[in-house]
Amino acid sequence: MVFSIQKWKCSWSLVSSIASVIVLVSVVHLFLFPVVPSFDYFSTRQVQNSCIPINASIERGTHNARENMQPGVSLDQKFPSDLHNAVVYRNAPWKANIGQWLSGCDVVTGVVNIVETVGGRGCENDCSGQGVCNHELGQCRCFHGFSGEDCSERLHLSCNYPATPEQPYGRWVVSICSAYCDTTRAMCFCGEGTKYPNRPVAESCGFQINLPSEPGAPKLTNWSKADRENIFTTNGSKPGWCNVDPADAYASKVQFKEECDCKYDGLWGHFCEVPVQSICINQCSRHGHCRGGFCQCSDGWYGMDCSIPSVRSPLGEWPKWLRPAEVDIPNDALTGSFVNLNAVVKRKRPLIYVYDLPPNFNSLLLEGRHFKFECVNRIYDDRNVTIWTDQLYGSQMALYESILASPHRTLNGEEADFFFVPVLDSCIITRADDAPHLSMKEHMGLRSFLTLEFYRKAYDHIVEKYPYWNRSSGRDHIWFFSWDEGACYAPKEIWNSTMLVHWGNTNSKHNHSTTAYWPDNWNDISSDKRGNHPCFDPHKDLVLPAWKHPDNYALNKKLWSTPREMRKKLFYFNGNLGPAYTNGRPEDSYSMGIRQKLAEEFGSSPNKEGKLGKQHSEDVIVTPLRSGNYHEDLASSVFCGVLPGDGWSGRMEDSVLQGCIPVIIQDGIFLPYENVLNYDSFAVRIREDDIPNLIKILRGFNETEIDFKLRNVQKIWQRFLYRDSILLEAERQKTVFGHVDDWAVQFLQLTEDDVFSTFLQVLHFKLHNDPWRRQLVNVKKEYGLSQECLIKSE
Repeated sequence: MVFSIQKWKCSWSLVSSIASVIVLVSVVHLFLFPVVPSFDYFSTRQVQNSCIPINASIERGTHNARENMQPGVSLDQKFPSDLHNAVVYRNAPWKANIGQWLSGCDVVTGVVNIVETVGGRGCENDCSGQGVCNHELGQCRCFHGFSGEDCSERLHLSCNYPATPEQPYGRWVVSICSAYCDTTRAMCFCGEGTKYPNRPVAESCGFQINLPSEPGAPKLTNWSKADRENIFTTNGSKPGWCNVDPADAYASKVQFKEECDCKYDGLWGHFCEVPVQSICINQCSRHGHCRGGFCQCSDGWYGMDCSIPSVRSPLGEWPKWLRPAEVDIPNDALTGSFVNLNAVVKRKRPLIYVYDLPPNFNSLLLEGRHFKFECVNRIYDDRNVTIWTDQLYGSQMALYESILASPHRTLNGEEADFFFVPVLDSCIITRADDAPHLSMKEHMGLRSFLTLEFYRKAYDHIVEKYPYWNRSSGRDHIWFFSWDEGACYAPKEIWNSTMLVHWGNTNSKHNHSTTAYWPDNWNDISSDKRGNHPCFDPHKDLVLPAWKHPDNYALNKKLWSTPREMRKKLFYFNGNLGPAYTNGRPEDSYSMGIRQKLAEEFGSSPNKEGKLGKQHSEDVIVTPLRSGNYHEDLASSVFCGVLPGDGWSGRMEDSVLQGCIPVIIQDGIFLPYENVLNYDSFAVRIREDDIPNLIKILRGFNETEIDFKLRNVQKIWQRFLYRDSILLEAERQKTVFGHVDDWAVQFLQLTEDDVFSTFLQVLHFKLHNDPWRRQLVNVKKEYGLSQECLIKSE
């Protein structure tokens, strides 16, 4: 490290801070070889790929990048056209390139010196102990239920809507409460005077339950009549809750109300008797306490995951993406008046600046959720062991965690190539009916409209508080829209930006809302709010895979590599097939009618009328009956169906992760990476009108073509895994428990590019292939890339 120090006088607190810096001069190796135990993977969390440096042809600037460039070779030699064993065959219209070119630019950029500014601004009254200070802006980020410049104002977040004579507890809402309402979070508990005051009284737990009027019918909750007598009873022969001793209940010595359970995060056991870790982004990076979803950061740290150091944080604890660094102590530091600290760090582009938004856009949505599984990719059990969820929307949290812990992150917005706006829309839209303060009354009852307003308010905030939007009209900004129809309801103000979605509808055929679930419909959102844009623009946006939980069994058995001779089924699709089947979705518009058409032709299970599909065949499975061996069924099939649900579904991920050739039936709708990978080399697209000819088309592929596609699926399947986020969790568990679970062992053995690597590679390409960004790069003059990096996939 290099320090610039003048003659000084300062306070003891400042002496202590600077002393810690001086001590680190003699132990600089701590920055190069961290003492904290880690896997080899974690000590080099750079993007994993096979690319090597190439000749530079863009003029270099005054930074150190030129001297760090290495001799290179031509990409044409490194990545020849037959890299993926392409065959020239009469009926093989595809090309070999399936996207290896993405890796070609990853590590060819020269190392540059970036000045990272570590903030030191204080906040009014230290946020009154009810918030976290953003030391970059000097603004408080208040905990749930608190507001104001210094978080001293207490909010009142009701559990119930206003009462009426007919509805003494108001109309139904998820937070509806007949017991004690914690008005800082709009969450219902047993409350004082009970044996277990912190036990949740969630939803139907606190209200009378009416028995079904006929056999087999469901029980009905009467939301106008409280069940206080039962939940507060101390009589063991009544179905109580708030005074029931867990040991007695487990031993069947007392009764308890079956409708009561432990829905809230941070609690475990049927009676919520075991406190466990709550879920926070990156679990607060070991620099704070996770309080139900909001990171209460330790002194000197801030950010949604407590990963941003201030000048008050010990340098030895700075995150890896800020180390090693040359720290310059400013002159005014020695008088005790300095605000910021500059640290020079060697980095490689692209550099991503992550906005530290007010917590109502992210952390508060996690902290106040009423169902622990909602919008997260993991929870913790009674031993604080990781349990991965099946929430497809967990992808949003996984990507956030990877970006925040990445060596491509920067605190210097002036040097950033991209700006990431962390709005947790997966939590907004799942929580739209959670509590009165999230009411959709002014949004026509549409969750899509409510979410649009959240994004617009985030836009208003960054335009007001930061200078970066106007330099490109938002073209270098990135937003994640995770819900069923992606960015269809993006506010018009942000449409210039890059949209990360799971639904790549270009609106070329389906040019209206396609969901069968009316609260998500966006047709009626006025154009002065939404604008006139499509749901997806393949020239600027990117479809990302949905979250799939780590599957030890599938990885251990290597189902993705199942050879052709063991794939006995020609075609497989298992999912909801609509109203013609028992428990099928009742709406004809579900799946845009595509699944229904498939079932009419090839259904292999009888519908309500006892009929099979018109063209049913033994080696073609189209069924709504979920198999207990779903992944094996996929892995034993040659082709697997990828059809929409209420918008996107996780069928593409299911197919690829088990090595099955995806058969895509959804016109004009892009799948993950389809605008950057050559889908013809590993997938099949069938027009919706050609569904009756599906099997004829598939039987028309010869064995050479099938083998070619299967082998290419095996080359790209890891791009559909959020391995980086999974291994960040493995590192945390290693630190806490001293060992790793089976899922971590399996994922540590994988080395190919994952979702986050692919995301960064696409940013590389965008940076050099977008005319505006090329101009920006030339202005900065900090890159050393040959024009060969600008090749496109054909």
